[in-house]
Amino acid sequence: MVLSIIIPAYNEERTITTILEKVQSVELIRGIAKEIVVVNDCSKDGTEDVVQAYMATHQEAGIRYLRHEKNAGKGAAIHTGIREASGDYIIVQDADLEYDPSEYNILLGPIVNGFADVVFGSRFMGGNPHRILFFWHSIGNNMLTFLSNMFNNLNLTDMETCYKLFKAEYLKGLDLKEKRFGFEPEVTAKIARVPKVRIYEVGISYYGRTYEEGKKINWKDGLRALYCIVKYGLLN
Repeated sequence: MVLSIIIPAYNEERTITTILEKVQSVELIRGIAKEIVVVNDCSKDGTEDVVQAYMATHQEAGIRYLRHEKNAGKGAAIHTGIREASGDYIIVQDADLEYDPSEYNILLGPIVNGFADVVFGSRFMGGNPHRILFFWHSIGNNMLTFLSNMFNNLNLTDMETCYKLFKAEYLKGLDLKEKRFGFEPEVTAKIARVPKVRIYEVGISYYGRTYEEGKKINWKDGLRALYCIVKYGLLN
């Protein structure tokens, strides 16, 4: 069995080596192997050079590197990764250091034990570390999660989480459209409508970044997420 780890990257030269090392060092349960798929969304900094230098000195990692010729958005980079992934399971890993790859096994547990088809990693449940930042972001996140739950008949605590681990056939079977941060509400709405899908949620850590440290999501993305919740909640 193989876990495909999709890493969308845009201007992440400062952190991408560290995240690749963290992903590479994880030993997965049940002997599951890793497939690392890096999708460079036309970065303007040295992300490409850093990734290629890492690949040259870590050929055993078998990293697959893909590059967009034009910046298309995080969602578009994830679409490329999903299309190219060949593993039995798929997870998205941000190229920054907000999420900890050592927790992949927490998300894999409900799937390999036969209970789940999809597992969301919640930043807001359990006793794991959570950096304290941005009051209004937390209010917005709670509101978006509440509305997503209402439209999709779910009871998630963190719809906007990056860590969503899927059995590959479920994710590849979705017709995904959103090119930017609308990916999260869209994929949640569409996976919730798969007949008999089993969705679980587990607590994970969150080491959030400030905007000075490279955080990219903003209020416009929040409005788009709200639009996507209504659009895909009503039309799909």
